[in-house]
Amino acid sequence: MKKLVINIFLILTIFIIYFLQSNFFTWFNIAGIMPNLFVVIVLFIGLFASKTMGTIYGIVIGLVLDLLFGRSVGIQAVSLGLIGFLAGIFDKNFSKDSRMTIMLMVLSSTVIVEVLNYLFKYMFEGISVEIFNFVKILVLEVIFNLLLTIILYPLIRKFGYDIENEYKGNKILTRYF
Repeated sequence: MKKLVINIFLILTIFIIYFLQSNFFTWFNIAGIMPNLFVVIVLFIGLFASKTMGTIYGIVIGLVLDLLFGRSVGIQAVSLGLIGFLAGIFDKNFSKDSRMTIMLMVLSSTVIVEVLNYLFKYMFEGISVEIFNFVKILVLEVIFNLLLTIILYPLIRKFGYDIENEYKGNKILTRYF
């Protein structure tokens, strides 16, 4: 029953992020660049719930985004699914208690998603290669994601450990010894 409540809460959080992305951040952006909070939520689902759950949520969120906004179906799904999978690997190898480690995870995840999206759009949609604009968008999006992660980290961490206790049990010490 508690896992159902957690999944409903995660789905509601995803809807809130969608409305923030589509409404709020269209007004409050940096040089026309908005954050990609879907990368952050998929990363945290994969870190705190499980690699499988992060991958599933990433693929589903990516498919919905592709159907709503993309010209090709599957580009966001592959990128966000990969982030959910990598989050499970990050969970095994890095500590979630350090804010700096979380920031590095968000930075690397944002870079991976944007590079994959750019490469897929270049290969499948035939967009032109504009490296300077891509780097500008990437840097601003990384900064925006990092700022929002710094602000939201205490809240995410509190709920993340509740989710982790429900899905993984209290195995924090046994994992390191």
